[in-house]
Amino acid sequence: MLASNELTLKPVEPLPEFAGILKNQNSFSSGEPEDAAGKMNGWFDRLLIQSGTETEPGIILLLCMMCFVGFGGLVYVIQENLLSSALVSAMGGLSPIFYLMIAKTRRSTKMQQQLPSMIEELARAAKTGRSLDQCFELVADDTGGALGQELQLCSRRIQMGIGFREALQELPERTGLVSLHILSTALCVHQQMGGDLVRVLERLSQTIRDRLMFLGRLKAATIASRATAILMIALPPVILTFFVLRDPEYFTNLMDSTWGKRTTFMAIALEVVGAVWVLRILKSSQRA
Repeated sequence: MLASNELTLKPVEPLPEFAGILKNQNSFSSGEPEDAAGKMNGWFDRLLIQSGTETEPGIILLLCMMCFVGFGGLVYVIQENLLSSALVSAMGGLSPIFYLMIAKTRRSTKMQQQLPSMIEELARAAKTGRSLDQCFELVADDTGGALGQELQLCSRRIQMGIGFREALQELPERTGLVSLHILSTALCVHQQMGGDLVRVLERLSQTIRDRLMFLGRLKAATIASRATAILMIALPPVILTFFVLRDPEYFTNLMDSTWGKRTTFMAIALEVVGAVWVLRILKSSQRA
């Protein structure tokens, strides 16, 4: 039989010299985006990360292309009209992006609901006298769901030897939550400067709970206005699609006249401007 001291497993010591072997996630953006293409690539990368999907960006783009060709080809076989086929192709090509946007919103909502309880547990762990790294590792293991996965990723990076600030640097961007940026800043400041961490965490948890309660009341009070705004954005494309699919020559006849072209282009421009404006207002009101 082995001796008792031989059965005792030693804890893994962080080794900073091995931190460079971590695999970087594939992305299309590099550095700070300076042009429109860089900003679009950065937005696409953030969408993939914050939606929680594990699919590679190239696979998503390939799926968009397949939906673009498949839906458009099916409509062209049925109607043999290029205009309606192009319209359905555009909607089909964007359908995977819309799915990722919905998944991102649902994931962010779940993490917002988990955040106050996680911060309270972190405060309770700090009261026991453990170090900040140990408290963070304990909370990461106990937290479930999407937030737990992100915390465990940061915990594993710390165990690999990466500094605490560097390990938490990508957490706000990966989750898309401003509250996590405040939390990571508070933890990094405490590690460098010290202070009453428990009191800071308790205040932050209560502030986030109050903010979520306020956002819930605001959402309930403005649900009719938001539904009306979304309906106004979605209704014109739906009506146009219905008429084009019902009568393939409808849009062609409309574009034959000068007033039809001007009216159509003006309507499209106003639709885009109004949609961007309304979506910005909705995003700013739901930001947490």
